[in-house]
Amino acid sequence: MPRSARYSLAWVVRPESGLRGGVALTRVLLFTGKGGVGKTSVAAATAVRAAADGSRVLLSSTDAAHSLADALATELGDTPRPVAVPGRAPGRLLVQQVDTQARLEARWDRVRDYLASVLAWSGVGELAAEELVTFPGLDELFALLDLDDQVDAGHDVIVVDCAPTAATLKLLSLPDALRWYLDRGVGARRRAARTLAPLTRPLGASGTPFPVPDDHVVDTVGHVHGKLASVHALLTDASRSSVRLVSTPERLALSESCRTLTTLSLFGYGVDAVVVNRLLPDAVTDPYLLRWKQRHVAGLEETRLAVAPVPVLTAPLLADEPIGPAALAELADELYADGAATDVLHHGPPVTVDTDDDVPRLRLRLPGVARDEVELHHHGRDLLVKVAGVRRTVPLPAALHRREVVGAAVDDGTLTVRFAAVPTTATGS
Repeated sequence: MPRSARYSLAWVVRPESGLRGGVALTRVLLFTGKGGVGKTSVAAATAVRAAADGSRVLLSSTDAAHSLADALATELGDTPRPVAVPGRAPGRLLVQQVDTQARLEARWDRVRDYLASVLAWSGVGELAAEELVTFPGLDELFALLDLDDQVDAGHDVIVVDCAPTAATLKLLSLPDALRWYLDRGVGARRRAARTLAPLTRPLGASGTPFPVPDDHVVDTVGHVHGKLASVHALLTDASRSSVRLVSTPERLALSESCRTLTTLSLFGYGVDAVVVNRLLPDAVTDPYLLRWKQRHVAGLEETRLAVAPVPVLTAPLLADEPIGPAALAELADELYADGAATDVLHHGPPVTVDTDDDVPRLRLRLPGVARDEVELHHHGRDLLVKVAGVRRTVPLPAALHRREVVGAAVDDGTLTVRFAAVPTTATGS
């Protein structure tokens, strides 16, 4: 088999059920969506509802806009502080607006300085080098790494108000991409740097030797690597963590939510609900708004079909802004009715591997994707999947590393990849 090959999606295989349950010590819910759709209000309403139901809840914002203070009508900072919840004694709900820049400076400054020194050595100006090593979304990534410690703190539920959709997509793909790079690159680079250090010569633009990373830089990268692995494992565990996409009923917002659902599934994150917020209620009968109501109904039905079997939650356009815990509790009643806000609303991990008739199959949930939107490459230990211009590296189980891909298909929102059959062992007489 060639080392790298491309396969057309020519076989149709009906996906099997991939339900998975389990009780988690800490439930993690991440809310994201297009800017201006009410994402922060829905996240805060969910946290208020969970605390009112008796859970110990941490509500955390990694969105630079930091609207949580406005939604809760209280002052907030980087340190979690209690917010009173209707019907409960104080202390059930802790809220914080994370200082993402502070997290970045505390954990990455030395590495950033080293990367800047490498660019300066190669001839890039000092100011330009500083700008080039400040990667977009990196500050939010380090805020997300706090999840590891927050779970250890013993919260029953952690609700994260993430940045708007585009930024969150980059943020959530970073653990996957950086883990791949660190797994394959950092160890070899560290050994090479120590071996070649005595042999370096003044070859840089400034006449100085190539800057070799010191132990502190390498140790910092190793520490971040460990944190990434832990948080990645948490966020891709569909029994513990879920993403909920918030949208309004307008076509543009709904279309972006559907694309986001596909991309998050591609990277292994379980979306357990889509929230359609601010639907015009039946009580609104003004002829001027009739066309809007019709579009809302049509868009809602199209979305339910596109994201099935992921459930769609709805909330009407309220008579007033949901500001403060009491108003947010009313919004939560509209969203969750008598159900628990923290339940896993859709079971089924995005990636599963099973064997049927000795034929291994890898299944990747990609809701709303057509077969001509998918490109697939098999490269050694990894499966490279490209969907609508977005790439993901899917690490394969060891048992599939040396097996040839013999077919693939997209059927009913699931990409199924078939590998060569398990060889049978002949028995002698």
